[in-house]
Amino acid sequence: MNFVHRRLCRSARWRSLLENFVVPSALKDVQLGDDVLELGPGDGLTTDLLRPHIARITALEIHPPTVRKLAARFCGTNVTAIQGDASAMQFPDRRFSGVISLHVLHHIPSAALQDKVFREVRRVLRPGGTFVCVDSLNFSDLRMRLIHIGDKITPVDPASIDRRLHAAGFSDICIETNPYAFKFIARRPVD
Repeated sequence: MNFVHRRLCRSARWRSLLENFVVPSALKDVQLGDDVLELGPGDGLTTDLLRPHIARITALEIHPPTVRKLAARFCGTNVTAIQGDASAMQFPDRRFSGVISLHVLHHIPSAALQDKVFREVRRVLRPGGTFVCVDSLNFSDLRMRLIHIGDKITPVDPASIDRRLHAAGFSDICIETNPYAFKFIARRPVD
């Protein structure tokens, strides 16, 4: 992420949006269980807001310096920070009761890698486990373009999500959109 984007993602304004809209929307009508994987927590603002609602969180972050900061900050809490790539996770099959991704999907550099992440999420979910994702829309908006200058972004068309998640092996897919973002909930079928 560029400097402006990183600064925004650390701001009080972004935290307020996460706290008042994004996280409540993501958790509404969802049972993630007691052992949840968070994809791409960045500086951990979302992790802070998820912690009171989830017994154990594994925060998977690709950027090693960020992981070190997360690990130090969450030491002794219900959060474990792990360095890794969501498209090639080191976790065993059926490890987590739920997986959550908040405004991360568009940072995965291609649709093919996003699909690989979907397959990996299905693999690490327990049968019946839930995958929740919220991601941005409106990448044609001037503010969104300015925030992402120099960033590699791969916007996701919500109309493609149902097909892509089915192809990855998910069922019970529900997709909601609003003018700013979309949310999907998908389940790994019970074998």
